Amino acid sequence: MDAKQAKETLLFVDDEENILDIASEYFEFKGFEVLTARNGREAVRVLETERVDCCFTDINMPEMDGLALAEHIHNTDNTIPVIVMTGYPSLDNTIATLKNGVVDFLIKPVNLEQMELAVRRVLRQRHLFVENILLQKEVEQKERLEKLNHELVYKVEELNLINRIMSDFAAIGSTTDVFKRVVDMAIEVAHADWAQFLVMNEHVEAPFTVVSAVNGSAPGMEDRQLPAALVAGVVQDELPLLVKDNDGHEALPAGVCSALLVPMKIREKVFGVLTAGADGNHLPFTEKDLYYLSFIARNAARSIENLALYENIYQNLFSTLYAFVNALEARDPYTQQHSERVARLAILLGREMGCTPEELDILHFSGHLHDIGKIGIRDDILLKRSGLTADEYEKIKEHPQIGANIVGQLGLWDREKDIIRYHHEHYDGTGYPEGLKGEQIPFLSRLLAVADVFDAMASGRAYRQKIEETVVLDTIRQRSGSHFDPRVVDTLMRLHQENKLPPATDN
Repeated sequence: MDAKQAKETLLFVDDEENILDIASEYFEFKGFEVLTARNGREAVRVLETERVDCCFTDINMPEMDGLALAEHIHNTDNTIPVIVMTGYPSLDNTIATLKNGVVDFLIKPVNLEQMELAVRRVLRQRHLFVENILLQKEVEQKERLEKLNHELVYKVEELNLINRIMSDFAAIGSTTDVFKRVVDMAIEVAHADWAQFLVMNEHVEAPFTVVSAVNGSAPGMEDRQLPAALVAGVVQDELPLLVKDNDGHEALPAGVCSALLVPMKIREKVFGVLTAGADGNHLPFTEKDLYYLSFIARNAARSIENLALYENIYQNLFSTLYAFVNALEARDPYTQQHSERVARLAILLGREMGCTPEELDILHFSGHLHDIGKIGIRDDILLKRSGLTADEYEKIKEHPQIGANIVGQLGLWDREKDIIRYHHEHYDGTGYPEGLKGEQIPFLSRLLAVADVFDAMASGRAYRQKIEETVVLDTIRQRSGSHFDPRVVDTLMRLHQENKLPPATDN
């Protein structure tokens, strides 16, 4: 039989019998001769007696692993291509395999169609390679070898980048640092002029910037905000998006020629969107850039989930949410540190009223985050310097429910969510969002409500000066039994008489 008509022989090396059985049956049906071995040592014995055209090997095997087998094949017959399969890729393994003549690197689980495509591509390359080695010593051989070398170098660089992304996020110790690293890495990897991480999901109507970064001396973010409709579309579709100017999407800001938008999912739900932009003197982004940013977002989300699950769920998620509150309050100088003061006063009231240490921890958490839902309220309403219209007030009243949803989405506890959700309920049932009354309102929500109103009235606002403390206390006393739990009000008055209330803000 002519050599070109002979069946090509594949050698599969894996310590899992079921993989060998399935691969043998499939590739024999496809017209190949199939040999198998359960480790590198058995494979070496097969290679001593059988002609092999291509070798598939796992890395982790007893007696002789896949890396040692690849090195052996490379040293004894470098015309046999080796394809490595592994479920645990690492940078060291990747570099070692590429140095030892491995021509492809597949990540488990690999389906049979993928394996067949890899075999046929590698065998085509092998025929060319053997032809070059044996028959051609001229320019064609040099060009093909250079092309193969270029592809291998490119693959090493790509694997280096992917592994660096994975290792960078694995080394980060707090969720706040994760978000900062996300935008920095987006600029570095995609060579973007700027990048932002925006909170936007089913509970937040308008994009809210958590962190942003610009490349070197590039101008700031003021004129680079992407249209909210673009961000909302990515949240709704849960798919990454590459936008180039004049390609039929919502118009990009002036001077921005290209943008990348990638949703970040936490616990399988979109939490926010990573965006990056290229200015007019920059080449437009490519699909490869979109792939890299998607990979960054997935690893960042996995890092956040791992921190929450395996290190300290309370501390890390709290620090993330508290960073959002700080960013929220930074928009309005009149409310800066409001949440900190509310938490401090709530804990003081709770301690005076005999709360347990667990309840004081809940107050600490809920007090700091009670207004986080305001990230879902538009700035033109939230920062308005005059009185609100009826419709605007209705939008403001949504913030307790939005805040509870945000906290709940990150997997925290129901009790904390309820404290945030109900801190604007009134003792007589006239509050919101559900109109709960008296004992129906969680006790810690009733306590937080007094602390919140006290600080809000005693602090300055964009639309009014701060109110004198005596007037604030008289107002709260008058609302005892209607807006507020009388027991909490009595405790506040006693702390005032004993001169134990924290000093009012200077705003």
